[in-house]
Amino acid sequence: MYDFAIAWDWLSFAARWLHVITAIAWIGSSFYFIALDLGLRQRKGLPEGAYGEEWQVHGGGFYHIQKYLVAPAEMPEHLTWFKWESYMTWISGFALMAIVYYAGADLYLVDPAVLDISAPVAILISVASLAFGWLVYDFACKMFLGKSDTGLMIFLYVVLVAMAWGYTHLFTGRAAFLHLGAFTATVMSANVFMVIIPNQKIVVDDLIAGRKPDPKYGQIAKQRSTHNNYLTLPVIFLMLSNHYPLAFATEFNWVIASLVFLMGVTIRHWFNTRHARKGNPTWTWLATVLLFIAIMWLSTVPKVLTGEGEEESAAIMPAFERFATNVHFDDAREIVLSRCSMCHAQEPVWEGIIVPPKGVLLENDAEIAAQARDIYLQAGRSHAMPPANITHIEPSERAMLVAWFESAIAAKPEQE
Repeated sequence: MYDFAIAWDWLSFAARWLHVITAIAWIGSSFYFIALDLGLRQRKGLPEGAYGEEWQVHGGGFYHIQKYLVAPAEMPEHLTWFKWESYMTWISGFALMAIVYYAGADLYLVDPAVLDISAPVAILISVASLAFGWLVYDFACKMFLGKSDTGLMIFLYVVLVAMAWGYTHLFTGRAAFLHLGAFTATVMSANVFMVIIPNQKIVVDDLIAGRKPDPKYGQIAKQRSTHNNYLTLPVIFLMLSNHYPLAFATEFNWVIASLVFLMGVTIRHWFNTRHARKGNPTWTWLATVLLFIAIMWLSTVPKVLTGEGEEESAAIMPAFERFATNVHFDDAREIVLSRCSMCHAQEPVWEGIIVPPKGVLLENDAEIAAQARDIYLQAGRSHAMPPANITHIEPSERAMLVAWFESAIAAKPEQE
């Protein structure tokens, strides 16, 4: 079983690697086509049906690109589709969430202090919330189509704020931010799978059949593509946030998440305006900086106003009792308290560390038992912790941490 923990960690690494690769491909193509679309220029003499053109230089050559707003007069011989980048980003992301948050629900997904639910219930809520997000978003887009783009954006922002608040009252702070990112990414990928690509296929089928395509399909696809463009940066922030407890492990984490979406809008507005050659809206950078300062303030304001945070529960969850009752636990606890807890504490005493790395606390039996797997992987089977072995953990101590975890895993739980 302890070999399984190592294999599972490598599986997580592989899924994360694939997710990053496919996300880079998807985001890159998305940003490129938005910039291309906004930079198109009209001129006399364009082919019939062409909306605009763009000349670009890259890689030692020149590219001449033309866009047909509805469709060209006849079907091109070669047509490149951009869809698998999106599909594989979502598939790999969901796989990673299952590997980390579903398989490790007792540690990473469920926080009894937030909502005391079982792991299966938490997983069911997680999956249902992703489907719910798409249904609400798709309904709103259809309801507002051709009426008010501003009204649609306000409504969608209210939905995102509500989900940010809801997730932080369902899961751990880390899982809440990850789920808000997954909620948004599901909408984005479903836009491609459920709307953009099907609409493009309708146009292609019409061309093949000799029919004149209806322009509404392109207009709908363009609306969804624009939404994806503005949602991309917040999703990246939320996916990276699990490394920064100042973002997710604070009282106002849902407000922080809500402001991140506004930052995404201001940053993309600057780029989109520049690509469209409509000026240089420098005010967006000031707005972004002010929003980020507000986020920084919100990450610390509870402690400023109320002093110490609430005491963490020292109760050991049933899933981790085998680690706390193991014969080697006393020795392992002594090693962790002497080598790790100076950083992994509510108030770290190590110079330069102001919050526990990744929000991991190792100050009592419950916290140490809950982190047994990561202690085993980070400080036992590898030398990742402490960084540069700065607290001088001895090889014999690492061996003890390995013995503690492996013997606890090998032993049958009492309820069996």
